[in-house]
Amino acid sequence: MSSLSITQWAEEDRPREKLLLKGRAALSDAELIAILIGSGTRSLSAVEVGKLILNGSDNDLNNLAKFTVKELQKFKGIGEAKAISIVAALELGRRRKETEVKKATKVTSSNDAYQYLKSHFLDLPHEEFWILVLNRANEIITKIPISSGGVSGTVADGKIIFKHAIEHLASGIILAHNHPSGNKKPSDQDLNLTKKLRQAGTILEIPILDHLIITNNGYTSFSDEGLM
Repeated sequence: MSSLSITQWAEEDRPREKLLLKGRAALSDAELIAILIGSGTRSLSAVEVGKLILNGSDNDLNNLAKFTVKELQKFKGIGEAKAISIVAALELGRRRKETEVKKATKVTSSNDAYQYLKSHFLDLPHEEFWILVLNRANEIITKIPISSGGVSGTVADGKIIFKHAIEHLASGIILAHNHPSGNKKPSDQDLNLTKKLRQAGTILEIPILDHLIITNNGYTSFSDEGLM
């Protein structure tokens, strides 16, 4: 009697759909392998092939990680391409273990934000607008480019800024853009934009903590200058 193919299973039991519906932690090791190999054989589903592979490694992922491509090809339903996918995935897992968790950069002053960003803006011939997304501990979650313009200006869309902030569960944002001219003084447009974004941030409970104007010769912090 042949096994049901994965496409005949209830949707919530299919590995890919299960991952989307319930998250990756809900999948068994065999189901994760099934996603890697994509398909089984005429008589075995991809999950069943995954179970065979796990049985062959004593259900120990550390043992499985030692298998070569040739050794994996000995399992029914595993060709070279599928074996390579498994080896590559396990190698990524090994490298992740070896990689030190980088300590998040904490922003305690405008200079911390400037030091984090200045190398990007150095010697740019045009204006760019970026944001730093911070968590509750004022640690940088990520930096995100918002727009790139000409020598004299660039457009920063508040909708795009707060879309990114919400997606990253931001607790605060620092705005930053450069002045290729070297003039560190905020323009009226800079001041008006900051005011509008601060108002929007207050409503969304994602405060704008600072706005930096960065040049090759230093920076201006709106917060330090009392312009927020």
